Amino acid sequence: MQDREASEPRKGSAKRVLFLTNCLLLCLGTSGGPLISRLYFLHGGKRVWLSSWLETGGFPVCLLPLFISFIRSRLSRQAKPFVFIDARLFLSAFVIGVLTGLDDYLYAYGLARLPVSTSALIIATQLAFTAAFAFLLVRQKFTPFSINAVVLLTTGAGVLALHSSGDRPRGESTKQYVLGFVLTLTAAALYGFLLPLIELMYGKSKRRVTYVLVIQIQLVMSFGATLFCTVGMIVNNDFKVMGREAREFGLGETKYYVVLACSAIMWQCFFLGAIGVIFCASSLFSGIIIAVMLPVTEVLAVIFYRENFTAEKGVSLGLSIWGFVSYFYGEYKQIQKKKQNNPTPDTDLPPTLPNP
Repeated sequence: MQDREASEPRKGSAKRVLFLTNCLLLCLGTSGGPLISRLYFLHGGKRVWLSSWLETGGFPVCLLPLFISFIRSRLSRQAKPFVFIDARLFLSAFVIGVLTGLDDYLYAYGLARLPVSTSALIIATQLAFTAAFAFLLVRQKFTPFSINAVVLLTTGAGVLALHSSGDRPRGESTKQYVLGFVLTLTAAALYGFLLPLIELMYGKSKRRVTYVLVIQIQLVMSFGATLFCTVGMIVNNDFKVMGREAREFGLGETKYYVVLACSAIMWQCFFLGAIGVIFCASSLFSGIIIAVMLPVTEVLAVIFYRENFTAEKGVSLGLSIWGFVSYFYGEYKQIQKKKQNNPTPDTDLPPTLPNP
């Protein structure tokens, strides 16, 4: 009995560490991914399919934590299988992965045509799509605080849109700019649908959803998305021209491959963090983190790419911080209410944690 009571705080601490780790991965990928992808286009890169391929092409990185988990189970003499995912879950993850590949292409095309700041403000609208689809697919419960957060973060994107017309790159036609704008908005809507769909997949799984299984799901999803983009690269002859593009790259041939590798790693942090946060909390919370990090991406774009920091961007940043604080204050109130109703020690994550 004492051993069980002693293990509960350790389990709660491990869950919080896992939760915070995935939040950090998502924050890193949300800002780092777009910035490095834009760096590729700014210095002469022109292959949209290659850029979209890089968003999930780093999926072999997921094999490392799986291998570590397998070795730990062997050392502790626990006969756990290396593969947890079943055929039904594999198929579901693969289909979502193909849709993710399509989303990658839409986003990469927009990023090729739009400044990071404009692209970020459009992607911020995905929170509204996430909230709507989360309500329809997983019956997400909303509180006044979470509703306020969604409204503030979405309004922040709308404020930025007031100045978007002044960000069109030199030499780009109105048609290209508008097409990039529309495809980026479509990417935001599609990813807003995919986040709750992943949460729904967790809920419908007949197996107990563990973090190891979540990583395997991410592996399959990324494989499906990468396969989709690989077909696009073959059709578009991207593999044949990569060598020439590397030699003509503005930062040099070596840095060309460094940029590609860093892009793949950053985007893998994004996707692994996103599905990890969905596992630990909810698709809505994952969308909240993505939305609140987009103004941070704006600030970084101003610093590194000398993009203009307008008053609209400052207002958007303030609204995003306000929305983020509102959401967490609501979660704090929920936890306090739960503790009053249940005086036993609370070792779980916030009440948005799903119960597979």
